[in-house]
Amino acid sequence: MRDLDGASAHPYRADDAWAQLPADWSWGDVAAVAVDVHDNVYVLNRGQYPMGPEHAIAVFAPDGSFLRSFGDGLFRFAHGIEVGPDGAVYTADAGNHVVRKFDADGNLVMTIGTVDRPAATGYRGDDYRTIQPGGAPFNRPTRCAVAPNGDLFVSDGYGNARVHHFAPDGSLLESWGEPGDGPGQFNLVHSVWAHTDGRLFICDRENSRIQVFSPAGEVLAIWTDVVRPQDLCIDVQGHVYVGELGERCGFASFMPRPLGQNRPARVSVFDLEGLVLARLGTDEPCAPGSFFSPHGVCVDSKGSL
Repeated sequence: MRDLDGASAHPYRADDAWAQLPADWSWGDVAAVAVDVHDNVYVLNRGQYPMGPEHAIAVFAPDGSFLRSFGDGLFRFAHGIEVGPDGAVYTADAGNHVVRKFDADGNLVMTIGTVDRPAATGYRGDDYRTIQPGGAPFNRPTRCAVAPNGDLFVSDGYGNARVHHFAPDGSLLESWGEPGDGPGQFNLVHSVWAHTDGRLFICDRENSRIQVFSPAGEVLAIWTDVVRPQDLCIDVQGHVYVGELGERCGFASFMPRPLGQNRPARVSVFDLEGLVLARLGTDEPCAPGSFFSPHGVCVDSKGSL
């Protein structure tokens, strides 16, 4: 990202041959990606077969060679993933309503929430506007972020309208957020990133904005130059990478109101104050380097996206 000065072209090229899957595997619905301190890439798979429940989390070396997989048979609707500084892996399962922590060897060591027991929020399953009010953890959580002090922040999510703050041991400290489009409210809180400076960056997808909070839930800024943001990450240089779903006219996304215009999916890069530095993708989602639904985003220490 050294060339991102707001004027130069983005320094990326698509490499469709990077990931070297085992011979009998094929990609299904890839929900999220994350990197560890060694630049190994963790890919969270939702399905179809044989990827998915059998090989939910696949790990690749920086050169794309396959290393291992774990999490077999645990996930119902895999959604978000993050790797902590110590190599622990945190995942959100929007189908089973839980957040799981795996150690660096892939062993399940903590589950937050109760499997198959969603919080009572009124969510009907096809309309975000049925969420009244925001509730306890969890109803279809979307991502878990690890703060520098080890605290956990969970975006919750498809069936809730809240962010939950946990201690490292999984005990709940506080929650904030309600359904709506005002400051501090959410309409599909789709991802959360805990930055090293303490700020929390939240993808408020169906409100087409990113809300920036203090760790205590105070609104610090709202970015609106995005189209249905799905996930974001921040590199060591302070570049903010955002995957944007875009809009397809006439398509209704979990609510009766159809979207009103066509705006392509893309990945945008901002500075830490919300200034656009670069945008990736074209109007043709199947073109090399373009996107149909950039659902998960991560960047390694060398700037590879």
